[in-house]
Amino acid sequence: MYITQGLHRHLQRSPNAIAIQTEYGSVTYAEFGDRVARLASALKTLGIASGDRVAMLSLNSQRYIEYYQAVPWADAVLNPVNIRWSVAEIVYSLDDSQTGVLIVDDNFVALAGKIIETAKTLHTVIYAGDGETPTGMLNFEALIAASAPVQDARRQGDALLGIFYTGGTTGFPKGVMLSHTNICASSMALVASGSCRPQERYLHVMPMFHLADFAAMTALFISGGTHLILPSFTPQKVLETIAEQRVSEILLAPTMIQMLLDWRSSHPQASEFDLSSLQTINYGASPITPALLERTREAFPGAGLRQGYGMTELAPIATLLLPEYHSEQHHHSGKMYSAGLPAFCVEVRIVDAEDREVPRGSIGEIIVRGPNVMLGYWNKPQATAEAIRDGWMHTGDGGFMDKDGFVHVCDRLKDMIVSGGENIYSAEVETAIASHPAVAQVAVIGIPCDKWGETVHAVIIRNPERRVTDEEIVNHCRERIAGYKCPRSVEFRDSLPLSSVGKVLKTDLRAPFWEGRKRGVA
Repeated sequence: MYITQGLHRHLQRSPNAIAIQTEYGSVTYAEFGDRVARLASALKTLGIASGDRVAMLSLNSQRYIEYYQAVPWADAVLNPVNIRWSVAEIVYSLDDSQTGVLIVDDNFVALAGKIIETAKTLHTVIYAGDGETPTGMLNFEALIAASAPVQDARRQGDALLGIFYTGGTTGFPKGVMLSHTNICASSMALVASGSCRPQERYLHVMPMFHLADFAAMTALFISGGTHLILPSFTPQKVLETIAEQRVSEILLAPTMIQMLLDWRSSHPQASEFDLSSLQTINYGASPITPALLERTREAFPGAGLRQGYGMTELAPIATLLLPEYHSEQHHHSGKMYSAGLPAFCVEVRIVDAEDREVPRGSIGEIIVRGPNVMLGYWNKPQATAEAIRDGWMHTGDGGFMDKDGFVHVCDRLKDMIVSGGENIYSAEVETAIASHPAVAQVAVIGIPCDKWGETVHAVIIRNPERRVTDEEIVNHCRERIAGYKCPRSVEFRDSLPLSSVGKVLKTDLRAPFWEGRKRGVA
């Protein structure tokens, strides 16, 4: 397997089909393939050799997709950069991976100047924007125009495809090494599940540096379809694009879905958008509450829903919950609120602290084995050995498997709250709170307590059209979960700290409460 295989397939069988549709026009597979081959040639001319790392810091764009194909075409290694990181974090990832070339767009030119000042291994910066090329940088389009196309190196199999840095919660992030087989396995699992079908019009709105979007992008190249692109997420622009471009499939984080539905309900003009083309909404990257899932089903009755659960280290898919399980039947069975079944060619087990499989229905750690499991962490053999044992990736997520093999994710083990000797899963409390009509978003954390060790603290964003008190929230929870799981304190805020893909940064929420205290999570 190799990442450019899908592109070659469609260069051969449908070169005149539309590969990418942008606001500036359409690009055929033949035109796209030519640009990729020329960009790969330019990288080789710049001294990029087999296995060298090339980074990109950019919003979503056609050029980002070209980067994903051209770097392996040149026999090099990808290093997509998290757009939300600080200069220090970016420089660490570049130096740690010994990246020599960085591609930046207009949005990050100023940041690139600061990066250049401190990065040790960076020798070339390529400007992938539409303005005047900054001093000291090379121009993306000029490089393509001046380069003759080269043959694909067809870097493949277990060869390193990319180093994908995870958002570090303690210290600096870890570089996850993924092979061509890793990504292709996850992408093939998506295709096998019915996603990214031929003739699909797929809208990329998740950040392209994120592995979930890259896996979907690769799946679409495998099956053949059209990539539509938004630089970033805004509710109105997403709805407009779905209507105008007849989008058939999209991937969204739950927080994006929340913002989309909130905007739609508060803006009368939203009813004018024809969304009938939308056939599939994929969701993942963070947990979704039952309340939000129900709102989504009601808002998009003609679209099938598909959930993907996994992590960067799993390239990124472990399980999939297919559209047929988003139904009234599986609402009652509880399967609609699960993470689904193991993806094709993937094994999942639930184990105790000694890696012994626990009985069905019992909570333990979710571990995964298959062709999607990472090669390891870059330059971190000890961390790799701790994460991958006997071929099984230990996710750090707590969950259980039901009698039919459906995986139910309870919580990150590190987010579990231990109060008075009782284990409390924050996701369970969040589900109870989120079912209150006045709650728009919620995050639950453990905060210090001299008597109990930790107590449950809820941070809530209220629905602007409803009012609710902390007492009402607690009483609402008591009707749904055990008393010891209910929040002992409630805090109302206007926003929650979010990562670039919409995950709530519980590290940031916990920090002020645990400052100067010792706690086993970060």
